[in-house]
Order: sequence, then C-alpha cells, then structure tokens
Amino acid sequence: MVMNVVKYGDSVLRKKCAEVTDFDSLPEWIDNMFDTMYEEEGIGLAANQVGLDMNLMIIDVTHTDEAEEALVFVNGKITDSWGESIIEEGCLSIPEVRLEVKRPEFIKFEYKTMVGEEREEEFSGLLGRAIQHENDHLNGIFIIDHVSPMVRMQVKKQLKEIAKESDTNRKNKDRKKSFVL
Repeated sequence: MVMNVVKYGDSVLRKKCAEVTDFDSLPEWIDNMFDTMYEEEGIGLAANQVGLDMNLMIIDVTHTDEAEEALVFVNGKITDSWGESIIEEGCLSIPEVRLEVKRPEFIKFEYKTMVGEEREEEFSGLLGRAIQHENDHLNGIFIIDHVSPMVRMQVKKQLKEIAKESDTNRKNKDRKKSFVL
C-alpha cells in the first residue's frame, strides 16, 4: 500500500524517532514503505517521512553495484565517520529542492535487522550517503540544515510553499476526521 509522504513543515519530521521495540509489526510497515518509495522514485525512506514515529529506514541502491538487495535498518546509529564528500541531494519531503551537501565519505553504522539481529558495518559511496540522509530524518534533520544560511535563503520561498501546502493538507485531513461519526 502506498502511503502519503509527509512534507517539509510537518512537525513529525523535526522530532527524533522512537526506538523500535516491537519487531513483529515491522514487515507490513516495511512493505508499505517500499511501495511508497518506489512510487515516489526515491532510493531511501525514513519512517517519519510517512508519519511513523519509529527508528526505521529503507534503502534501495540496487541500480548501482553497491548493493545486491534492498536494505532495511532498524534503530540505526552512526558510531564513527571520516573523510569528506560533497554531492547534490534531493529529498522526497522537500520536492523540487536539490542542494550540495557535505557529508563524511565513510561511516560506521550500528543497527538491527528487521528481525532484531544486531549488526555493525562500514558504508561509503551512494549507500553510505543514503544511510546518512535517512538517519538524519530519523533525528529530525533535513538537508537544508547542512547548508549555509545563504543557500538556505535561496530556497526559502520554495520551503515556505511546501510548508504551506503541507499545512493545508494536514488541515483538510483533520477536517475530514472531525466529520466521521
């Protein structure tokens, strides 16, 4: 099932997501998140981007030689990073905005699988960058938080329009809920 992607301006995107403790409910959410990500033509999606308050992200970079299968990361945390790389990034929650973002080139990432197995691995390249991007979402951080105030000012109008549309959509959903008897 395709879910709605939450857009910039919604408060769920600015809060740190809760740790996952119930792994039994994950498969259905994960399937829905993959459906949504593919529908939106993204390579990664954090749970809060579809309104879920849980430390869960999915990534699919199988179109590159960096991964042979789509990946799921639960309760992830970057434990070390080094190097530097600057690459243009986009975001499903900030449509039409692309920014040059400086991030570490290499990360060490600790996480659990969707069945609760603990792992720690090193990542780099597009996969490492996608993990950092989605991990930022799970901690309430956007790509605009990684750029200078001057660059942020250049996209301020777009951000306001996205936030306004997000607010209008949220009010319409609330209005529909209030009429349900």
